[in-house]
Amino acid sequence: MEEAVNPNNINPNKSELWNLSFRDLFYKYIRFLPLFVVSVAIALLGAYLYLRWTVPVYSAAGSMVIKNDKVSGGNGDKFEEFFGTNKTQNIATEIEMLKSRPLMQRVVDRLNLQFSYYAIGKVKTINVYKQGPFLVEALQLADSSKSFSFKVKFLNNNEFKINDNPATFHFGQNFKNENGVFSFKKNIGEPGATAYNVTWQPSVFAAGGYAGAIQVLPKVPGTGILNISMRTPNPQLGADIINKLMEEYSAYSLEQKKLSSEQILAFINEGITDIGSKLDSIQRVFLDYQTKYNLIDAETQSNTYFEIIGESDKTINEQNLKMNVAGMIDDYLADKKNEFAKVVVPSSLGLEDQTLNELVSGYNKAQIERKQLLDGNIPAANPVIKELDGQVEKLRMSIRENLSNIKSATNSAINRIRQRSGISESQLKAMPVKVKELAEIRRQLDTYQGLYKLFTEKRVETAISQASTIPNSDIIDRSYPSANPISPNQRSIQIMAVLVGLAIPALLIFLSEVLNDKVSTRFDIEKITKAPILGEIGHSYSDVTLVVSKTTRSMVAEQFRIIRSNLQYVLHKKDKAVILTTSSFSGEGKSYVSTNMGAVLALAGKKTVILEFDIRKPKVLSGLNLPKGPGITNFLVGKSNNLSELIKPVPEHENLFVLGCGPIPPNPAELLLDPRLDEMFAWLKANFDVVLVDTAPVGMVSDAMTLSKFADCTLYLVRQGHTFKKQIALIDEFYQENKLPKVSIIINDVKLKPGYGYYGYGRYGYGYGYGYGSYYEEETAPENFFERILTKLDIRRFFGKKKKRK
Repeated sequence: MEEAVNPNNINPNKSELWNLSFRDLFYKYIRFLPLFVVSVAIALLGAYLYLRWTVPVYSAAGSMVIKNDKVSGGNGDKFEEFFGTNKTQNIATEIEMLKSRPLMQRVVDRLNLQFSYYAIGKVKTINVYKQGPFLVEALQLADSSKSFSFKVKFLNNNEFKINDNPATFHFGQNFKNENGVFSFKKNIGEPGATAYNVTWQPSVFAAGGYAGAIQVLPKVPGTGILNISMRTPNPQLGADIINKLMEEYSAYSLEQKKLSSEQILAFINEGITDIGSKLDSIQRVFLDYQTKYNLIDAETQSNTYFEIIGESDKTINEQNLKMNVAGMIDDYLADKKNEFAKVVVPSSLGLEDQTLNELVSGYNKAQIERKQLLDGNIPAANPVIKELDGQVEKLRMSIRENLSNIKSATNSAINRIRQRSGISESQLKAMPVKVKELAEIRRQLDTYQGLYKLFTEKRVETAISQASTIPNSDIIDRSYPSANPISPNQRSIQIMAVLVGLAIPALLIFLSEVLNDKVSTRFDIEKITKAPILGEIGHSYSDVTLVVSKTTRSMVAEQFRIIRSNLQYVLHKKDKAVILTTSSFSGEGKSYVSTNMGAVLALAGKKTVILEFDIRKPKVLSGLNLPKGPGITNFLVGKSNNLSELIKPVPEHENLFVLGCGPIPPNPAELLLDPRLDEMFAWLKANFDVVLVDTAPVGMVSDAMTLSKFADCTLYLVRQGHTFKKQIALIDEFYQENKLPKVSIIINDVKLKPGYGYYGYGRYGYGYGYGYGSYYEEETAPENFFERILTKLDIRRFFGKKKKRK
């Protein structure tokens, strides 16, 4: 079956790749399905091994609220302010406290986390916290600052060996080694594994490891709700650590509050003892004076004057009280031993001075903040501590200066009141001096009685506060062990494995296509040159060179017939034609195409002769199994003058003749310049309808350029997978500059690859991808083991597209 195609329409301006449908792309790349399947299978195997060998990691989380309440207990606002018990909680400070090593060390000690237990399996070793069959008790340690481990191998449910010790131990029995004396206690269950590994490390080391894994973040910024989480290889371990950490934080804050209350009570009790002793002494003086001078009701002698004096005395007493309080606070601050004392600075205790109250509150707050930092194992040389030391000293000096100002102002007020009182006393010249002395004793007595009452009230209030102390935090959500690990995530690992399994072959395919510098598709030619493509010749599995005959109906033979039809548009139906066959370099199938083109033209009734002009490497005669003899070179050198004697008919092929090369000369290029060449071509044109010139590769020697003046058209061979893409530019040069006559391209040795049948080779049908059916005789290619496997895996069989051999 022949199909005439105009070569001028063979080269579309637009790349056919842009016209590919999804179906085309699918069949183009489905040929790599076995590679993708194997790659994904290997990736999934790797994912399985990773999941099998990796120790799972679990996440544990809990939440708590840091309360910003004042300490309950009925204390007055001034008392709370002066003694620093109503300070605002700093969330950032509390977060650091929760992550601190000392607090975690309390957790380690409570849960006995110095010991870690691991079950040794065939594939991986896992932490069996609280799930192992035994617990180890350290009765005596040789060195408590050194970590150690030992291996326990169970012989049965009750007996085991330690390390390489041949001795056998059982539960409840003490054993001794270089690390100390230990005892094994039975835990829940039976030994699930035959071997276990037990490690011990000091509390401070264990606390450091666990504290580093703790994450504390505010649940909502600006609130006191904190989320506490950590990742551990055992879900129960993480849940227990977080729950115990929240409990220990509450207990620690409660201990700190109680310690503060105890220090305040100690200060008040010391003051009450001192004031009570002085009050008793003044009371005895007062009673003795009244008894000695019989001044039981002396005030009745001058009610008018005493009312004035009494009012003045009352005011003076209040001022003296302030002076005493200010003096006590100043004495306390002046004493260097109280510079960084554990007790807080006593309050102003009734001094109505706002500046003093703010300074005392700030001083106490700074002292407490400094102590919390020191309790958090922050060294005293830390810049933050140094800054707080400077702040404390500055506040201490400011308080003393303020107290000095208060005492000065109080002295001035007392002097003014006494001046007023003196005026009234001058009116009492008639009153005995003893009465005035008694009044002075009374003033001192009232002063100490007021102080004693104040300290007594504060002691009761502090005791109530201590009894009603509650933690400044509450647990909102306790942590519970999770059965699902967060790492490795099985689904994510498997999805990643599939993606990697798909990506690797895709990358390899992409690189192979990018790095491929040889012609693979028709598009590779069309995007470089506009020279017309006359047709394609498929790969033939025949053992003979001449595949075209009267009786052959193979696909390759039909392709030569189509090229014969297309050739009419190049030659414009000339009666006599000289056709030049060349290529870029050797091995592209010139002799093969020349032989079969000659045969297909002869079948059309054209008397055709094939000239074996590839003088350096002749192959036409050997391809036709004809004996070598005199030929072209003999005629050109003048050893033969009769061309008809040199031309041989091809057996069993009517109208087909061949003119052999003859002996290979030492100077082929110069030989082609002989004037007898013109005589030879004139004779051939006169005696044959078609002259096919099989010449040497134009990309290697100049023979084709020399012979081109005799040719009417040029058939330029390009072989799939053999011709380099950069050599297509040479064809374009010949075509654009007309260095060769009417250049047309024939693509040779096309091997169908799945996916190319829709846009590359086989563009005009030729049975590619559609099956030969009854149109062609099929050629059966030898099939090796690997090809048989690929045939079985060819997915196109399931989509109705049959794979056919060419």
